[in-house]
Amino acid sequence: MRRPYIAGNWKMNMTPSEGAKFAKELAEAYKAAGADCKIMIGCPYVDLPAVAEAVKGSDIIVAAQNMANHTSGAYTGEVSPLMLKDLGIKTVILGHSERRQYYGETDEIINSKVLLAIAEEMDVDLCVGETLEEREGGKLEEVLTRQLEVGLKGVSADDMARITIAYEPVWAIGTGKTATPEDADSAHAFIRSVVERLYSKDIAENLIIQYGGSVKASNVKALMAKENIDGALVGGASLSLEQFMPIVAFNK
Repeated sequence: MRRPYIAGNWKMNMTPSEGAKFAKELAEAYKAAGADCKIMIGCPYVDLPAVAEAVKGSDIIVAAQNMANHTSGAYTGEVSPLMLKDLGIKTVILGHSERRQYYGETDEIINSKVLLAIAEEMDVDLCVGETLEEREGGKLEEVLTRQLEVGLKGVSADDMARITIAYEPVWAIGTGKTATPEDADSAHAFIRSVVERLYSKDIAENLIIQYGGSVKASNVKALMAKENIDGALVGGASLSLEQFMPIVAFNK
């Protein structure tokens, strides 16, 4: 049985001191709630040391929101997986729609990062999803197939244990719009079918697929009740304990 995996993505929010304070409070609230789920928070690079220290001893995973596709070199402003690992960070979010949209990251660039993360024995939360134009143009399956085939190219069957997929319909991110639970489940089922074709039924059935796109306390239970939705990648609501904890403790 797939264990629910709830992740918060802070994006470019929280200073190191703010992040450490919030993370400490989150760790305490998570423990008190007795929530039965895997939990992760994705932080800006500069927050990682303070946040990792704040949640030390808890079950909260601290992840980077991105990383370079090189281990070192003349890449001004970039952060390598070796730097992340030295901080104790072993999980990274890759392929987020904002990285694709604002910074021109292609499926091939994302794939190179996925392969490097795995080579460095890191876990990956790989984001995929379509724009509103692509959805309305009937290209949902085409887009997801391409993003998965290219994004996972060269990833072995054994290494799929390190991969979590986050389905984030771009049109639902930060807009207040949410795919209906039925629409989201259908997309998740399609993702699972692509992974089954690329790997095996067993790997597809064990794959954790999160939904990301204006997840909040009012809709999380309906989403998580669906067969193919195994978790959530939460943006804005992950910046508030009052909003995030009901999502984390959805099954309590």
